[in-house]
Amino acid sequence: MDALPRNYSSRVPSLYTLLAELPLEIDVYHTERKELDVSSGFLRVTTTVVLRGGGHEGRGEDVTYAAEDHDPYPLALPLAGDWTLDGLSERLGGLDLFPDRPPQMEFFRPHRRWAFESAALDLALRQQGQSLGAALGREYRPLRFVVSTRLDITPWLAVDPRLEFKLDPTPEWDTETMKRIAATGRVRVLDFKSFYEGSPVDNPPDPVQYRAAAAAFPDAILEDPALTGPARDALDGEEGRFSFDAPIHSWADVEATTMRAFAGRPSSLRYLNIKPSRFGSVRALLDCVERAQAAGMVLYGGGQFELGGGRDQIQALASLLYPAGPNDVAPRDYHGDAHTGVPRSPLEPLAQAPGLGFAFRR
Repeated sequence: MDALPRNYSSRVPSLYTLLAELPLEIDVYHTERKELDVSSGFLRVTTTVVLRGGGHEGRGEDVTYAAEDHDPYPLALPLAGDWTLDGLSERLGGLDLFPDRPPQMEFFRPHRRWAFESAALDLALRQQGQSLGAALGREYRPLRFVVSTRLDITPWLAVDPRLEFKLDPTPEWDTETMKRIAATGRVRVLDFKSFYEGSPVDNPPDPVQYRAAAAAFPDAILEDPALTGPARDALDGEEGRFSFDAPIHSWADVEATTMRAFAGRPSSLRYLNIKPSRFGSVRALLDCVERAQAAGMVLYGGGQFELGGGRDQIQALASLLYPAGPNDVAPRDYHGDAHTGVPRSPLEPLAQAPGLGFAFRR
């Protein structure tokens, strides 16, 4: 991986510097819960944190996957007062956001912190009458998206033959299945999901499948392959297509994962999936984005089956920061079975209201 210039952080104001001192007034907060039965066999629950202050409200969505971790939800955190965005972030970093019992998985902790941090950023922007783009001095750009599904893609292609996809090669994929899907020419990312354990989407590394998938989809990004073992060896020579998602919570994770994945092989990481909720804080997210782009990586946004405004917020971030990548941020209209009347890629941004949301032409 290319090293960053020594004076990288001091040459230009960082993105976070442009947001850190935003004033923020919080009076009270409450939460709102959403549920949906999804095709991969589990009840999807998310909780929206709603911060109120100065006649405005800001929202952030907790995408923690375990339904039981959403109940009870902490409703008495000491957040009331006048802050800067950075000051509130420091307060959140010192609080236990799972005070009643630990989460099912430790990596759920950043999801909850992101709910509060994104709600705080949304509120601060609304109180200042600014969109995120205005605060960062950036234009919203047409947002390319892909559809992520484990279902047959044929019905969606009947709706829109130009759709692009991010797919999980499951154990059920045989050679003929791969050939049939590859023949559509619409698959941009294959997600091997090698880092999941004890989830409905577990996919144990299989060297035979890895080799066959890499051959059947020679132009697809290969996301989250195994870092070691026979399955990793099956992808020798394909490192230029690697991308990572699940283990990435900071720039330090990018460096550590890259070292393990390449282990002395002559290559560098070209692609990176950015899921804001994995980072926990606005600072960690923007720091990683800037460092990755300075290193020449192609970034693309990732969703986590948001049921509320969290999906709009990751679309806003992608439109401002990495709009041309194969962003797994399709509008919520794409949840469930294929149907007509859905927005098409790229999403054309409209004039943006204050806050962290994203408005686009339908």
